[in-house]
Amino acid sequence: MADPTFDHFASSYETALQAGLSLSGESSDYFADLRVRCLRQRLEKLKTPIHRLLDFGCGVGATTKFFLDQFQLEEMVGIDPSSASIEIAKKNEADRNSDDRCQVKYQNLAEFLPDEQFDMVYCNGVFHHIDLLDRYNAMMMIYQSLRPGGIFAFWENNPYSLPARYVMSRISFDADAVMVWPLTARRMMRNVGFKVLLTDYRFVFPRLIRWMRWSENLICKLPLGAQYLVLCTK
Repeated sequence: MADPTFDHFASSYETALQAGLSLSGESSDYFADLRVRCLRQRLEKLKTPIHRLLDFGCGVGATTKFFLDQFQLEEMVGIDPSSASIEIAKKNEADRNSDDRCQVKYQNLAEFLPDEQFDMVYCNGVFHHIDLLDRYNAMMMIYQSLRPGGIFAFWENNPYSLPARYVMSRISFDADAVMVWPLTARRMMRNVGFKVLLTDYRFVFPRLIRWMRWSENLICKLPLGAQYLVLCTK
């Protein structure tokens, strides 16, 4: 997976991310929240219970609060190769009012042992930071972390989207990123044993023309959005 050089960006991660997203007119929380909401809507149709969730490449844990808002979780684990990011995530969790219904834990990727223990693995914007030769192993780790019938939710930046490419060009920690094409992502998933269920493209319209966002559910199969979601099952 990505090397620990993200330690250098941990304390400034949100600032650097927002520098890129400013073009959209929205905050990073807007996108994190909507990703999880879109995912929940898809999962409701599958009628798959999600009680134990793994956030693969959790960074500083910015999405945790949205997982807890949208899912009835009993356990959430975030893993990341950046020790500095994990420490920030732990501090943020300690400062947050804990939900007694859900045990939240963060740990370094090197300490994590996959054992078919999760109902869902969530991954956002991680694989474009993983070396090409390491991507298969990362995908296999995710597969091994899921129980049979478990769900993998894979979000990535859309290489077809010029706005997505421009945003990445403005983010310091994306300087060496290699984008993942949807076809390549689906091939990797099938190669480790996943069954691909769907591909959606999201985040088409910036805030300036947010009145058009009602139509995104109608055009989500067209490769227009800045990000895409591949949903698959073990």
